[in-house]
Amino acid sequence: MTNTEKKSLLKLATKEGTPIFIIDHDKLRANFREFREKLPEVRAYFAIKANSHPEIVKTMFDQGASFDVASMPEFLVVHENIKNWPDKKRQDFIWDKIIYANTIKPIETLKELNQYKPLVTFDNAEELKKIKEYAPDAGLVLRIRVPNTGSMVELSSKFGAHPGEAVDLIAQAVEYGLGVEGVSFHVGSQCSNFDNYTQALNFAAAIFKEAELRKYPIGFIDKQGKRKKVLDIGGGFPAKYNAESKSFTALAKKLNSEFKRLFKNDNVQIIAEPGRFMVATACTAVCKIVGKSVRDGKTCYYLNDGVYHTFSGQVFDHQHYPLHAFKEGETKLCATFGPTCDAFDTISLADELPEDLQLGDLLYAENIGAYSAASATYFNGFPPAKVVHVNLNRIKN
Repeated sequence: MTNTEKKSLLKLATKEGTPIFIIDHDKLRANFREFREKLPEVRAYFAIKANSHPEIVKTMFDQGASFDVASMPEFLVVHENIKNWPDKKRQDFIWDKIIYANTIKPIETLKELNQYKPLVTFDNAEELKKIKEYAPDAGLVLRIRVPNTGSMVELSSKFGAHPGEAVDLIAQAVEYGLGVEGVSFHVGSQCSNFDNYTQALNFAAAIFKEAELRKYPIGFIDKQGKRKKVLDIGGGFPAKYNAESKSFTALAKKLNSEFKRLFKNDNVQIIAEPGRFMVATACTAVCKIVGKSVRDGKTCYYLNDGVYHTFSGQVFDHQHYPLHAFKEGETKLCATFGPTCDAFDTISLADELPEDLQLGDLLYAENIGAYSAASATYFNGFPPAKVVHVNLNRIKN
């Protein structure tokens, strides 16, 4: 971060108070554009679970994004942007722009979803029975289990049908009179092993071929009257947390090559569920030192934000967010703690910070937009950080 940007953050923190969670909407737009430019054949369904703040959803909506939701409250956050549209236009948007990508859905949710006829995912026979009874008008996408090796957060232990069972599940859905439109997978969040995608795409291609041989139709009828299959490649696209982060450009090149190799003769609509990639680098946290001590020879700073709040991603997302000082000076390894009475509220035991910082001095953490504020709590009565919306030019000026 440049000195000019640091001054702007300090000015913003002075005005708004701390802790604050700053969302840069110009960076959101830039991330969305990069995704579209490097994966031109892929429609981006923003996974709002990464950060479901309504203003982020609105910015994504204004950019033309589609949406991946995993609960009715998330669905309604998206629906808020179109609630005043005419019924037909609203229904067309939901049918074409929203996928409910949680494979397990409560009966109450299925009942409510059915009127909108969205895409929904499934990965087991019991879920099919529920969908048949309570949401028979939904379009189905079968989620398969794929390798998650090397991903920061693995998902295969909880979600996905075994690829060997996939066509049997598709056959069961067809027997129920349900429309199976495609296949989905997820290689795990913040994927560092791009071979996961290669293996998953090969699984999907094989399932499409087997279903065709067994004469089970997969797909939907597009505007040209042709049957088109949905291929949902999920998320996992690496955000640029630091210099060691895997290159999204390299992944995009690999994916584009595999799309051409495996699906060039198929009528396939490829979609993806980027969440972290869109929001991680678009947010910054600023917090204040409210206490200081020396324990076993190490300087310890107590902050007014912590792992029960903005830094919750360190627990739920396995991601560390290094803290930085606005003040310059010789740095040493220091401990940083959150404000609660729980010793679990430890941000780091090894942040590189000046040891002469004082009460009231401010610290900041970059690239903290994904799975952070989204999982903040009110533990001990401490509220989450105040959300502040800016644009890149405002930050720099």
